[in-house]
Amino acid sequence: MRVGFIGLGNVGAKLSGSLLRNGVDLYVHDLETELVAGFVARGARDGGSPAQLMQACDTVITCLPSPAACAAVMEQMLPEMAPGKTWIEMSTTDASEVRRLAEQVNAVGAEAVECPVSGGCHRADTANISIFAGCSRPVFERVLPLLTLMGRRVLHTGDLGSASILKVMTNYLATANLLTVCEALVTMKAAGLDLATTYEAIKISSGTSFVHETESQLILSGSRDVNFTMDLVLKDIGLFQKIADDLGVPLELSPQIISIMQDGQARFGARAQSDRIIERLEQATGLSVLADGFPEALVDDEPEEIGYEVRPEH
Repeated sequence: MRVGFIGLGNVGAKLSGSLLRNGVDLYVHDLETELVAGFVARGARDGGSPAQLMQACDTVITCLPSPAACAAVMEQMLPEMAPGKTWIEMSTTDASEVRRLAEQVNAVGAEAVECPVSGGCHRADTANISIFAGCSRPVFERVLPLLTLMGRRVLHTGDLGSASILKVMTNYLATANLLTVCEALVTMKAAGLDLATTYEAIKISSGTSFVHETESQLILSGSRDVNFTMDLVLKDIGLFQKIADDLGVPLELSPQIISIMQDGQARFGARAQSDRIIERLEQATGLSVLADGFPEALVDDEPEEIGYEVRPEH
């Protein structure tokens, strides 16, 4: 099977790298030609254009920064789609937009699957990231072997659109967690507590979380580079807020979280790393939230292994 991959950014490069490492016949495309050249040097094939790549491949995966970027790529690929071809969307996008594009794909007899990922770029690099898959069950079973090369845990979430909704929910929760961790660390610094001890106290307590055990380390080291920028955070939490608005759910924390992140973006730049949001509180208090012994970058220390389907237990 020939597989195409469009979008070789922070996450896409790691997901497609896992496919290449596992012997998949891989065609790649990105607007950054040097990224394509790097993959070709490792054994991939230059897909040329989105249309040429779709023509050559049985399955094409997109991992792009925005719904608009995906729509532009799909416009080029659609004339080359036909029965027997599959499009897998791995971007974080709007559920209504992925449904709209999927309808066009299905209309020409091809299949569409949405597969957003969660778990951090460092886990994408070792194929230990989690994947949500929205599509019919028969289509899911056909693409599962491919998904398990890119992710450790694969969850079939239901019909197309469900995975995108769940994905932006998880990013909303992660952002809320990041902001509370920032407030906790700054407050403990103000109270005169040792920040390495504070980190361990949170880690072994009921207050711990995936965000704390990963991003707090980058905050304390001063690196603050989690490979996820403020503009992407705002896109995702904005999508979550839109879901709530459309359903008439009167959220209270979400608007405040959006406001804080918008302020961070105004201060530090649209492409500033999301962990720099703690610097708002550092500036307000005059405190420096740093500690020795924490890493500059996250490294996944779990051994790589073939993924598997996660099934709800209840």
